[in-house]
Amino acid sequence: MNTTPHILVVDDDHEIRDLLARFLTKHGLRVSAARDGAEMSKLLDAHAVDLVVLDLMMPGEDGLSLTRRLRAQGCAIPIIMLTAMGEDTDRIVGLEVGADDYLPKPFNPRELLARIKAVLRRAPTESDAVAAPAIGGGHRLSFHDWVLDMATRDLTDANGVVLTLSAGEFDLLRAFVEHPRRVLSRDQLLDLARGRQAIPFDRSIDIQVSRLRRKLNDDPKEPQLIKTVRGGGYLFTAEVTRL
Repeated sequence: MNTTPHILVVDDDHEIRDLLARFLTKHGLRVSAARDGAEMSKLLDAHAVDLVVLDLMMPGEDGLSLTRRLRAQGCAIPIIMLTAMGEDTDRIVGLEVGADDYLPKPFNPRELLARIKAVLRRAPTESDAVAAPAIGGGHRLSFHDWVLDMATRDLTDANGVVLTLSAGEFDLLRAFVEHPRRVLSRDQLLDLARGRQAIPFDRSIDIQVSRLRRKLNDDPKEPQLIKTVRGGGYLFTAEVTRL
C-alpha cells in the first residue's frame, strides 16, 4: 500500500496547477490536479485523496460551493482553501462551510507545503481506526447526549446517528473534552487544536466553535455546552465520562 500522502489540487489556472504539482511532487507528495468541480468529483470517486487544495474563485461552481457540497455529503477530507489577498469575508465563510485552513494569494509554495503538512498531522489516517492509542486510557468519551470515539473520530448522538467531523472540528472537540469545565483562551485552543501559534487577530477558532456548536445542537444564541467567557475564551461545561 502506498502511504505517500495524495494531494488533489483544484484550480482553473493551469499554470498554478502545474507549478504546485511539480513543487509538491518534488517534496515527496503524490499530486493529482483538477481544473473544476466536475474533474474534482471524478478524481475523488476514483482515488483515495488525503487532502484537497481548493481555489475559491473558479468559474462555474466555486470553492465555497464545492466545500459545502463535500461536507454535506459527509466527506471529511481536509481542505485548504486558496483565497484572494485580503478577502477576510471569503476566508471566514470558507472556514464556516468546512475548510480546515486557508492561504491568501499570492502565496509562497513553501508556506502551502508547511500548511499541508500541519493539516495532515491533524487528519486521521487509515491506520488510526485500527491502531490509534486510547487518549487518557479510553477509546470512547461520553458527554451530554454524545459519544466521541477517539480512535475512529466518530461522533454519535443519543439516537445512534453518527456525525462526520472534519479534522479541524475533531481536534477542537478533542481539546474541549480533554479539558472539560476549564476556561481555554483562543490562543490555547489554537495551540491544542491546530498545533500552531495564533496569528494576530486570527478569529478562526471562533468560526470553528460556531460550526461545532451547530453539530452539537448547542443553541448559538444561548449556548449551554460551549459557553463564551467574555475576555477569556471558551468553557466546555459538560461532564466527560470514559466508556
